[in-house]
Amino acid sequence: MKRAVVLVAAVSVAACAGYQPIVDQRGVDPTRYADDLRDCQQYAQQRDPAAQAAVGALAGAVLGALIGAAAGSRFSVGASARVGAVSGAAGAGAHGAQSQMDIVRTCLRGRGYSVLH
Repeated sequence: MKRAVVLVAAVSVAACAGYQPIVDQRGVDPTRYADDLRDCQQYAQQRDPAAQAAVGALAGAVLGALIGAAAGSRFSVGASARVGAVSGAAGAGAHGAQSQMDIVRTCLRGRGYSVLH
């Protein structure tokens, strides 16, 4: 289970590490854009998808264990907790990575760029 949670967290972090939105480059100074993109990516790094994945894993494990316990003998509490941990980490990590991409896009729009996606 621990390996799966670490893998999910790593994928979430990698998803935004080099994120570059599609920006209309007409009339854009490439050097200034590169500086602004780097700045915006640094702002986005303040939102840590790995930490969110860890919190999601914990919450998912607790919820999974509760569901497993409520289901009785048909399900193992441990197995339910493991499934909950992995799904919680995946969901929270994906949300964290999406948040980072949103921050980069919003930051660039705030600096006057026409962000297409």
